[in-house]
Amino acid sequence: MRHRLEYLPVWLLLRTIGALPRRLAWALCMSLAMLVYALHGKLRRVGMRNLAIAFPEMSEKDRKKILRTVYLGLGRQMAEFCRFPRYTKENVREIAVYEGFECLEEARKRGKGLLFLTGHFGGWEVGSFAHSLYGNPIKIVVRDLDNPLVDGMVKQYRTMHGNQTIDNREFLRGLLSSMREGETVGILMDTNMTPPQGVFADFFGVPAATAAGMARVALKTDAAVIPAYTVWDPAIHKYKICFEPALHLIRTGDTDADVLANTALFNKALEKIVRKYPDQWLWVHRRWKTRPEGEKGIY
Repeated sequence: MRHRLEYLPVWLLLRTIGALPRRLAWALCMSLAMLVYALHGKLRRVGMRNLAIAFPEMSEKDRKKILRTVYLGLGRQMAEFCRFPRYTKENVREIAVYEGFECLEEARKRGKGLLFLTGHFGGWEVGSFAHSLYGNPIKIVVRDLDNPLVDGMVKQYRTMHGNQTIDNREFLRGLLSSMREGETVGILMDTNMTPPQGVFADFFGVPAATAAGMARVALKTDAAVIPAYTVWDPAIHKYKICFEPALHLIRTGDTDADVLANTALFNKALEKIVRKYPDQWLWVHRRWKTRPEGEKGIY
């Protein structure tokens, strides 16, 4: 009964927003996002703390401006997610275009599978959805939502054009089998982890508990690791699905050392993207929550 009571308002909101004209859907969802910004002090404090860690030289005024822009972006993405059923192969260019697609094509030639190194940038849901509409469905590593009814609805939207999801509890096994089949898997690598899944690698100069599975699979299978992310471009009023050249993995023959070194390499690649688009990363996540033993908590 609790699951049904939670599901009904989510279903109603999704369908109502999805039926609105695009600009009106944006306005409504961006207003809701700013309401959350105003009322949810804990998330604001987390965001400001993270920005202070990453950009200590930045003024508090500029940090607040970035954080407000992040919330507006979350609202815009929420509106687009609700409208997913209205997008087709014919009109997908209205919401997203490619940048650097040749990097993806070059990496595909290796024929050993592709790993998208990505994070919670600008329009991560929009990027994977539009990518599938362009004829390039991928597998996405996700954490199933606690409510199975809501989870099923969200999964339906994510996969309506060929994408598939991999439960993060089946992370390594799912990745290995996908790479053997030469498939593409997208992994959000910018979330806090806990031992034993996570290893500490610097992110903005501060040790961050980071998933090590991607590095292990890449080293074992020789799959190409490509930084991939989706950002909102206000100049063209569309999302850009961006790809960068495949990363050159570090191989010394010491597996544990190589896993740690490549995980640090991945964090450095993500940090570079955050620095390029500081107002499009999800600052309200407690990225540095897990600390090395004996170290004081950051939050």
